[in-house]
Amino acid sequence: MPHTSSLPQEARGAQHEEREPQEARSATPLLHLPTSTSGPSATPKAEVSSMRRLKGLKCRVCSETYELCPKHVCEFCFGPLEVDYDYDVIASVISREKIQRGPNSIWRYQDLLPVEGTPRVNLEAGFTPLVRADRLAKRLGIKELYIKNDTANPTWSFKDRVVSVALSRAVEFGFDTAACASTGNLANSVAAHAAHAGLKCFVFIPADLEVGKVMNSLIYAPHVVAVRGNYDEVNRLCSEIADRTKWAFVNVNVRPYYSEGSKTLAYEVAEQLGWRAPDHVVVPIASGSLLTKVHKGFGELKKLKLIEDTHVRISGAQAEGCSPVVQAYDQGLDFVTPVKPSTIAKSLAIGNPADGPFVLDIIRETKGAAALVTDDEIVEGMKLLAETEGIFTETAGGVTIGVLKKLAEAGKIKPDETTVAYITGIGLKTQEALAGRVGEPYQIDPNLNSFESALKDVLAAAS
Repeated sequence: MPHTSSLPQEARGAQHEEREPQEARSATPLLHLPTSTSGPSATPKAEVSSMRRLKGLKCRVCSETYELCPKHVCEFCFGPLEVDYDYDVIASVISREKIQRGPNSIWRYQDLLPVEGTPRVNLEAGFTPLVRADRLAKRLGIKELYIKNDTANPTWSFKDRVVSVALSRAVEFGFDTAACASTGNLANSVAAHAAHAGLKCFVFIPADLEVGKVMNSLIYAPHVVAVRGNYDEVNRLCSEIADRTKWAFVNVNVRPYYSEGSKTLAYEVAEQLGWRAPDHVVVPIASGSLLTKVHKGFGELKKLKLIEDTHVRISGAQAEGCSPVVQAYDQGLDFVTPVKPSTIAKSLAIGNPADGPFVLDIIRETKGAAALVTDDEIVEGMKLLAETEGIFTETAGGVTIGVLKKLAEAGKIKPDETTVAYITGIGLKTQEALAGRVGEPYQIDPNLNSFESALKDVLAAAS
């Protein structure tokens, strides 16, 4: 684990910056900010099952424990909290057969998710296609390659997994208002799930977000707040608002439950491969939570003997214009220095990644790699995936494919490895990145002669 107690405060991730003295923060109260009249108490209690598989919350740094409640930062060391499970209880009830009898969604794995009762906020996210990408593999010189295609989720990104878990837990806690800080996809998902569940909703986004992502939030009629600042500034603001309201901020006060949803990307890949883990996975890095939870997910399956105890190498992908984790990896550091993002991959534009130190540990422990790509290489990655496999990814996927290509060219993907690349969102939300980069339609008159003339020109240009 990272030795965060010896790190500068700013190097421990955005979630650690927000712990100012309460006295100082209450000196400038927010005005006219509605709060829930039926929200949870300071330490709400969830339903207790007869065989409790959820032990509580536990600090990833100092191991201090807490009851299950809306809290995400350790009071003693400011480390991140995560859900602590009783794996002996889970082992007594879980099996491959039970999972396979479950719904075709993330909830087939409910024994490994932090929701006590029937999921209350559910758009049937998950169990997305695992596509064998032979044409892309041939282009890259990889023997066995798969694409985990999360563009097939209800709001077209992997965020539907984490939001369904977070808001189902939030409803169990008694919240009636959902909220988030977002680079786009999370805002879309929170707005959609809140609408489905009848929750009030506030989403906070950087004011320069792509039009497609803004529209994909507005359609669900939440309160969309565009903040004149980058994501890290939006996140800090939301941390302050979370302290003053009884709202469920999915990536603040209910973050420990939210992040657990990403584990399902590991569970599904293993199940879809016939209950075996891949040899190598390539994961995009924003906050770093996705990569750490994919690692945790494979580890849990091994612990529960649902898959063999095989080694999974985990590699991370970032854009050059926001690459604090890759920079730290290349420099041999165990902490991340925040950067100011400047990249077309806005969904990965988190300059102070909360899980950065943990990501570095995992990449090194698993003997993976970390690499970055330029904005031009991001676009080329988007085009390469579309042209070879018919999958239209957003810019984050362009980062993943671009880094996959670099790793293959550098010999960091072994010839006999089964490799999985995670594609986390759809390209329809980031069309601006492709403007002027994918050609133009051929215009013709509505007659056969015009078509044949144009076709002749097309064939001549291609020869």
